Amino acid sequence: MPSVSPVPPSSRDSVVVALRTAGCVFAEDEAELILATARTPAEAAAMVERRVAGLPLELVVGWAEFRGLRITVATGVFVPRRRTEFMVEQALARAPGAGVVVDLCCGSGAVGAALAAGLGRVELHAADIDPAAVRCARGNVAAAGGHVHQGDLFDALPGDLRGRVGILAANVPYVPSDEIGLLPLEARAHEPLVALDGGADGLGVLRRVAAEAPRWLAPGGCVLVETSRHQAPAALDAFERNGLTAHLAVSEELYAHVVIGVAP
Repeated sequence: MPSVSPVPPSSRDSVVVALRTAGCVFAEDEAELILATARTPAEAAAMVERRVAGLPLELVVGWAEFRGLRITVATGVFVPRRRTEFMVEQALARAPGAGVVVDLCCGSGAVGAALAAGLGRVELHAADIDPAAVRCARGNVAAAGGHVHQGDLFDALPGDLRGRVGILAANVPYVPSDEIGLLPLEARAHEPLVALDGGADGLGVLRRVAAEAPRWLAPGGCVLVETSRHQAPAALDAFERNGLTAHLAVSEELYAHVVIGVAP
């Protein structure tokens, strides 16, 4: 976290009180971050007002931390979750020598940027169907020389990637359609439905990824998809039905469940 510019204690205290009154559980930490990010008292006040109104903290300050990287986020773009760091860790452990990486359903591009940072010199491609996500991701993967494409899953990717991908990370939407209303208000009100809604059982997009991934993976390449505990058995089955050797990795600490499929 950046060092906090000196502000009168009363100002810091008043920010904490405003955030706590609005229901922010980590009001002290959020106040520090807002005051560290704001360039002027007026900007700090505007940030506090937006946060109190319910805007996610990451959108208030304009970035989210992801595996030590500062990932720019924008209104209408899915905010990367800490649990998704586990998917990146699994990918790096499975394919530490991958030369071609694809971040599918990339959102902000956080997964692709983190994979590139962990691997070093790679050919990085990211894709999303949402134009806002594509614009955001382009800035976040630029330092890694990444290419971002707009389109529906694999349709967005250059054809010459077929059979060459060492890591295919797909942070697909997996919330069942009739459970969208149960999500926290911050997600429902400020994140795109296309990044959340996985269809009737939440696995519609995942099954499409499982069906197409083998055509794109290099021999021994892996595809990784985040899912939920109760969806994991069906997700494993989808991978195995498409000729992938599949297993489930779980982080109890992060409540993260990642299905990994490996090409022959």
